[in-house]
Amino acid sequence: MSGKRRPTIKTVAARAGVGRTTVSRVVNGSDLVSDEARARVLAAIKELNYVPNSVARGLVTNRTNAVALVIPESESRLGSEPFFAGLIRGVSGALAESGTQLQLMLVRDRAERDRLTESMAERRVDGVLLVSVHSEDPLPSRLEEMGLPTVLAGRRDDSEQLSYVNCDNTGGATEAVRHLLRRGRTRIATITGPLDMDVSRSRLAGWRSAHEEAGLAADESLIQAADFTEEGGGRAMRSLLERHPDLDAVFAGSDLMAVGALAELRRQGRRVPDEVAVVGFEDSVLARHTNPPLTTVRQPVEELGRHMARILTEITQRGACRQQLTLPVELVVRESS
Repeated sequence: MSGKRRPTIKTVAARAGVGRTTVSRVVNGSDLVSDEARARVLAAIKELNYVPNSVARGLVTNRTNAVALVIPESESRLGSEPFFAGLIRGVSGALAESGTQLQLMLVRDRAERDRLTESMAERRVDGVLLVSVHSEDPLPSRLEEMGLPTVLAGRRDDSEQLSYVNCDNTGGATEAVRHLLRRGRTRIATITGPLDMDVSRSRLAGWRSAHEEAGLAADESLIQAADFTEEGGGRAMRSLLERHPDLDAVFAGSDLMAVGALAELRRQGRRVPDEVAVVGFEDSVLARHTNPPLTTVRQPVEELGRHMARILTEITQRGACRQQLTLPVELVVRESS
């Protein structure tokens, strides 16, 4: 065998003439495979002497004592957004208590997603924690098809079937806009994250809900989508001011976008909060150091990470059922509003 490469799930799939997901289903005992495909896969496995990693690493427990934290973002986003740092602290702290290793994986393009899928199919980890979930992302469904325990940070939509830990995004946004309305603001814009994410849609729903409660028509032209970055927040603020120079408040769907909005308002000579009040969402360390300090909705990011890790551990180690948890948030009022 010296000099020969160890066969992979991709090799088996090619020999059997099936997809890698089918091989994974056969290896993991799934019923979602036809008898004909199962026979071809088993023949290829025998011919190639393929040994799944889960067997090679854990013949007795069939466990690796490792889980993956998968973040489909670039290194620059990972380093610039406080949310990710807080989440990682929460996850790693909880996993350390159970003796489970954490593997951090960034997925930036389709090729990396395919490599990740192959790695997951070979059971190199016991489960997956998945962050920054977009509605059309195929990865959660692929992991579910493999039978690999998965816990999401947030959800794809309100019919989500996988385990997740979420924050009360709609309730927090509603309270943020109520606060602005109580302060006498009447032209309240909002800067959202990408609208293919439930977190963005839920915070936008809260903006609409607060207007409806107050008996006000929500002007849809006061909505500007961005991308959860500081630069995106600045561009969105610029577009909103071009359309509505008379706006007197803005609710940004993240602190980082609120920082960008504050910078653009300052560039245009708008005084905060005298002329335009600003509210963010997260209560990251940034919120306490803006000028003026930022009113924001506090979400318990580290607690979210701890609960994700706890749920995944209960599923992988004790066979617990799927769990879905929504954490409360609270408004923190500072000088920006």
